[in-house]
Amino acid sequence: MAIPPRLIASSSSSSSCTTTSTNNSSIHIEEGLASKFWIKFRRESVFSMYTPFIISLASGTLKIDSFRQYLSQDSHFLKSFAHAFELAEECADDDEAKLATSELRKGVLEELKMQNSFVQEWGTDPGKESTVNSATVKYTDFLLATASGKVEGVKGPGKLATPFERTKVAAYTLAAMTPCMRLYSFLGKELQALLDPEDDRHPYKKWIDSYSSESFQASALQTEDLLDKLSVSLTSEELDIIEKLYHQAMKLEIDFFLAQPLAQPTVAPLTKGHNLAEDRLVIFSDFDLTCTVVDSSAILAEIAIVTAPKSDVVQSEAQIARMSSADLRNTWDLLSGQYTEEYEQCIESIMPSKKVEFNYEALCKALEQLLDFERRVNSRVIESEVLKGLNLEDVKRAGERLILQDGCTSFFQKIVNNENLNTNVHVLSYCWCGDLIRSAFSSGGLDVNVHANELIFDESISTGEIVKKVESPLDKAQAFNDILKNYSNDRKNLTVYIGDSVGDLLCLLKADIGIVVGSSASLRKVGSQFGVSFVPLFPGLVRKQKESGGESSPNWKGLSGILYTVSSWAEIHAFILGW
Repeated sequence: MAIPPRLIASSSSSSSCTTTSTNNSSIHIEEGLASKFWIKFRRESVFSMYTPFIISLASGTLKIDSFRQYLSQDSHFLKSFAHAFELAEECADDDEAKLATSELRKGVLEELKMQNSFVQEWGTDPGKESTVNSATVKYTDFLLATASGKVEGVKGPGKLATPFERTKVAAYTLAAMTPCMRLYSFLGKELQALLDPEDDRHPYKKWIDSYSSESFQASALQTEDLLDKLSVSLTSEELDIIEKLYHQAMKLEIDFFLAQPLAQPTVAPLTKGHNLAEDRLVIFSDFDLTCTVVDSSAILAEIAIVTAPKSDVVQSEAQIARMSSADLRNTWDLLSGQYTEEYEQCIESIMPSKKVEFNYEALCKALEQLLDFERRVNSRVIESEVLKGLNLEDVKRAGERLILQDGCTSFFQKIVNNENLNTNVHVLSYCWCGDLIRSAFSSGGLDVNVHANELIFDESISTGEIVKKVESPLDKAQAFNDILKNYSNDRKNLTVYIGDSVGDLLCLLKADIGIVVGSSASLRKVGSQFGVSFVPLFPGLVRKQKESGGESSPNWKGLSGILYTVSSWAEIHAFILGW
């Protein structure tokens, strides 16, 4: 399948953003240091949100005893938080910073008062209900140690001689506290959006309202502003320490939520209820623009263009005859333009005149038209000879250097390398060259099952011919079914399919859980018109948890007509594997 030129440009831009790492020496405080860190470590916020505790709380199914124990731990934490603000205020050398820190400390004390109101509602004393768990201790010890100046490169308590040294410790302290404020603000807003404004029966509505309130949002912003102010005069090395403290605090928050005991089945992580004796988890994934940031067809074409002879170079008779690089570029541009135009026409032709109820068989019949279209496209590519003369080693090297979506490789590594999961991974792709896919995954130490088309090579040189195996949505669906049939019947299969385009639609719907990466307009257009519902994953999990009532394990079943959407692989990782 050829990729439209406009998509190539878009993907290249995405690649640039994905591969650029933050250089602390280039951070400009005026742009918002705290905001930069929140964006950089957004992955950790996703893992906090997808913890069993937060999902259960959001759904209203969290057992009251679990919430009481959480209140007790949070009370211990808030007292340490207030003390850390007090220490930061002592270190702040600027009157304005001292005043801001004092106000933030008062906000924490108000939060403790709010907990006392929870006591009346839930009948527990959060300060005395239970001993402090290890995750709470780990966070509070880290927080108070930082506020006391026990940070690498900083003098010990009582030895902070200069105003700059004291300000630096205040900045470090805020770096360890800001993520907590921003995270609770974020969670409050996310959970508030899921509440029915007409329904006051949610048992934890008061808690959600408190952390989604304008006053708490303002406190979070004030904390971030103070961190930015205190960090203005720091060196790049000191900003590096700030970043490490911020990141450590984010990870400790995840541990804090995970440490809350739950005596109930939860919808996430999916593998938590994985029974090795009875279940087999099968993960299916598309490749192009699901795992990658650039379509593989564009990569193969670029290899061909770059390695092709120039128009003024005479090719020897011993070499395979190839087009010049200029002719190849023109041919590829023509193929891409034709693909874009004809694909859009094909999509329009299969659309019903009005939305219909979900019917898988009707959708299969409509998508049959894509089979003829994709076959014509691939035949056109073969006849054009744009892939003729490719060196297999060049293809493999390109695969090894291929940039995958952030978090994609680590997700598959954790799945493949965990023998206790009894999980199988299959990649289903329209890619013209399975070797490219295998190389992309092998560079991350992964050996996955690849089901794709294959280029034909003669002594490592491509003939330009393609062994056609997977060309259409129906081919993918057939491969999906065949794979499952080849498994023994000694275990029940739980299937997850991850994809991004119309080509994945049938498999996404057939799987027990279909997850859509990205925001393909054509996928949503076709799916919606055929009665498919697209539900953001986190709200979908909260709804699923609510339906189970927290009393039984959620039941996943394919052909429901519901697909779950995500904006990152971190969401997929958090849902399936957890932290």
